[in-house]
Amino acid sequence: MAQANPTTGQTGAQHVTGEELMALFKSAGDKPIMIDFFATWCGPCKLAGPVIDKLSLEYADQAMLVKLDVDENNDTARQFGVMSIPTVVVMKKDGDQMKEIDRKIGFPGEAGYRQMLDKATGATAKA
Repeated sequence: MAQANPTTGQTGAQHVTGEELMALFKSAGDKPIMIDFFATWCGPCKLAGPVIDKLSLEYADQAMLVKLDVDENNDTARQFGVMSIPTVVVMKKDGDQMKEIDRKIGFPGEAGYRQMLDKATGATAKA
C-alpha cells in the first residue's frame, strides 16, 4: 500500500469527474495536471493505476495527478479526444487557458510517466 503524503494525507491520485476536472483547471495555478483516463475493466489501466498513485505522492509539490473513469465521464473523455485507454494527458496553464503539453496512449511504465512529469515540471529525470 502506498504511503500517505505527510502534508495532505493523500494516499494516491484523486479520482475526479469531468466537472471536478474543470474546477481543478481553474485552481491549479502553475502546477501541471496529469490526467489518467482509465476504465475499471481495462487490464493495462490496472497496471498503470498503482504507478500513477505512487507518482502522485512523489510529485505532490510539483504537479497534480488525477484519474478520470471514461465509462462514468464519456463526454469529458470525448472532449479530450481519448479513443484508447489508458491515455494520460498532461495539461499546463498557458496564460488564461490550460494547454495540452504531453500525451501517452497505452502504459509506458513508470519511467514513461516520470519522463512526462519531469518534462512538465522542469525537473531533472531521476535515475
